[in-house]
Amino acid sequence: MQIAYQTASPPACGRPVSVFGAPAHNARRQECPLPCRNCRPRARRGGRTAPAGKARSGIHRREPRAPARPPPLFACLRRDSDLRRQPCKIPAFNLFPIATVSGSPRPLRVAINGYGRIGRCFLRALLESPLREALEVVAINEPAKLDSIAYLTRYDSTHGRFPGQVALRDGQLEIDGRLIAVSHAQTPEEVDWRALDIDLLVECSGHYGYRCDLVRFLDAGCKRLLLSHPGHGAEDVDATIVYGINQHQLTGAERLVSNASCTTNAVVPVLDLLQRAIGVEQVLLTTLHSAMNDQPLADGYHHADLRRTRAALPSIIPVSTGLARGVERLLPDLAGRVQAKAIRVPTLNVSAIDVVVEFSRDVTAGEINALLAQAAAGPLRGLLAFSDEAHASIDFNHDAHSAIVDGSQTRAAGPRLVNLLLWFDNEWGFANRLVEVAGHWLRAAPTKNSAAQD
Repeated sequence: MQIAYQTASPPACGRPVSVFGAPAHNARRQECPLPCRNCRPRARRGGRTAPAGKARSGIHRREPRAPARPPPLFACLRRDSDLRRQPCKIPAFNLFPIATVSGSPRPLRVAINGYGRIGRCFLRALLESPLREALEVVAINEPAKLDSIAYLTRYDSTHGRFPGQVALRDGQLEIDGRLIAVSHAQTPEEVDWRALDIDLLVECSGHYGYRCDLVRFLDAGCKRLLLSHPGHGAEDVDATIVYGINQHQLTGAERLVSNASCTTNAVVPVLDLLQRAIGVEQVLLTTLHSAMNDQPLADGYHHADLRRTRAALPSIIPVSTGLARGVERLLPDLAGRVQAKAIRVPTLNVSAIDVVVEFSRDVTAGEINALLAQAAAGPLRGLLAFSDEAHASIDFNHDAHSAIVDGSQTRAAGPRLVNLLLWFDNEWGFANRLVEVAGHWLRAAPTKNSAAQD
């Protein structure tokens, strides 16, 4: 089976959205990047909604608009008069492929192991993605009770209500008419992945990081395993992928692939751009990360890291991080030049990275902002965004970008030292990268259907 990819063109609906994801009323706007079928139907008079494709008698529907022109290079800037306009030298690539399955009787079958925060975000992001017709979630393994699984799919305190129909039928989860088998196994061997005919298993439990544990899924019949977290070491997985940086390295022969971490996905595209365009000598990263479910509401003996035994809400808590190691794994040119630390803050979602960079030559804050803005409007569009408005972290809740550069916080201390601030939704942005890596990997991977056609 082959998946044909084509470039996503702007839709005809004309629905305006903020270019950096967050719905800010003062933001520069562009045409809706989602397919028209995902936009909400127009409301009838009286507050009722007309069915898609039908119009109430006497009400004339507006003809679709012509596709909008791509925004100019600096369309994502609110104020750009003080920035140096220079041509972007970064090669562009297609970030938003629309998958169409040709010559196949079915979409590729995906399962989720661990249906917590990232597992549920992955399912929701896939169903809101153009890849929803090419990849279908057919099974979930989660030890929790079935009614809790359905309830937390339908209602989410962070991202709001699920935008579709969620129900239970015959012991299965039903989403928009599609049935998803649910199991409650505690170990990889308890699920017969071979019988489920799974093309890809997305491991979202976070319990497995060593190769000796990961191969247990393969031995149980799983064809390919995509981790929603880093492997414990580079040798524990066949590849570690950050979409937009090295997804082209996937050949389809891999069986164990990691999607790295949310912080790695946020900072690596920025550091890669700065290293290639200017040159980087040293980097210091400080992650200000929202609280996570490995932190208790009250002090308790539940973690080997003593600081993580402390209550999450009343304190700002330093924790250990493998971010520096993850960056150097993806960007070997920066090996030995990156240091990182992490601080948990008592917020529900959306995190930030304070980036201090020593460059190889003299630079200005305006030059760095211009470079990042160009990349956000061009080759890294959809992965990186730029804004210099007065933001708070909540503005980027449910933002699908890997990172948003806050240009208003860029500071230069001397001729070669620059401080940047990156915002990122540590759940939703990462879940969207997980979907894109899954689609890219399965596109490269041979399947029994494509083999039969050959």
